[in-house]
Amino acid sequence: MAVTAEQIVTAAIHHLNSHPTASMAELAEAAGVSRATLHRHFSSRDDLLVALGRRALERWEQVQDALDLTSAAQESDPARLAATLRDLLVNLVDMADEHGFALTDPAMEVDPDLLRKLEELEGREMALFAAAQRAGVLRAELPVRWVGNAVYGLLVAVRESLRRGDVARRDATGLLVDTFLKGMGR
Repeated sequence: MAVTAEQIVTAAIHHLNSHPTASMAELAEAAGVSRATLHRHFSSRDDLLVALGRRALERWEQVQDALDLTSAAQESDPARLAATLRDLLVNLVDMADEHGFALTDPAMEVDPDLLRKLEELEGREMALFAAAQRAGVLRAELPVRWVGNAVYGLLVAVRESLRRGDVARRDATGLLVDTFLKGMGR
């Protein structure tokens, strides 16, 4: 049975989350294919990482769309904003667990299409954070970009804590939400 590019991407994601510096040979082995097969689908490690980045950004966009983030960011109701913010954080923990390598891999910042999509998705979240600040859900005196960077930093902490086994997966969500809301919340 032939292995598809999608199957290779899935295997590479799982392997890179625990071995972020894996070589193409190691990624081929993790996917259960030869290096030649891997190179037929992806000519270089960077090409593979761009495909992985696309998948991570697609997942991020699906989360935002499912939460109707754009609509929520236009709200002034503190309860809706707080609920959307909490749901976003919960989903971002799942994404950090699933696509954690993409948080810090430099290849994610090389491809112009990935960068454009990244900026668009970050912009949606910045709009939600700003609305939450205006509604009194988040501290208004903090720069909105600081709030976004704090979420990013906490997601890196989630990824590293899970990868190293410092935190149980079942505890990661509560730790992130609690840490964020106590630091950024009103």
